[in-house]
Amino acid sequence: MAGPGWTLLLLLLLLPLGSLAGYGLQKKQVNLSHKVIGEPCRSHQECQSNCCTTNSLDPHTLCTPKTIFLQCLPWKKPNGYRCSDNSECQSSCCVRNNKSPQEFCTSQTIFLQCVPWRKPNGNFCSSHQECSSQCCIQLREDSPFRCVPRTGILAQCLPL
Repeated sequence: MAGPGWTLLLLLLLLPLGSLAGYGLQKKQVNLSHKVIGEPCRSHQECQSNCCTTNSLDPHTLCTPKTIFLQCLPWKKPNGYRCSDNSECQSSCCVRNNKSPQEFCTSQTIFLQCVPWRKPNGNFCSSHQECSSQCCIQLREDSPFRCVPRTGILAQCLPL
């Protein structure tokens, strides 16, 4: 019984020596980050939060806090701002919201859909997708295509 006890004691005594021997070989990283949140930066390494991103429409980058999931996310445009892609918006929804061809950040529906503005009934159209009724037809052979409401029991796209 004394044999295993001495072996265990010897191992416990040698353990700190082994870790000290390896300690000299390890290089200690020096943290050069010194900028606090809100200060201008060029790279993540400059910031105490290790997060350097755009934080507004201003193209300059600032030290920003990480999310609770330790992600470093850039600022995104709120609803009402002009955009050209869904990824620019907080809502992930960049669509037309009037007759203008310009797109704006817009909130999603309760079903998380990104629905663009569509022409009201009576407006000229060239495809069903342009109309809020999803119905673009010619009322007569010699008339232009217009957005019209759906009709009938099954709400079909039929001439009035």
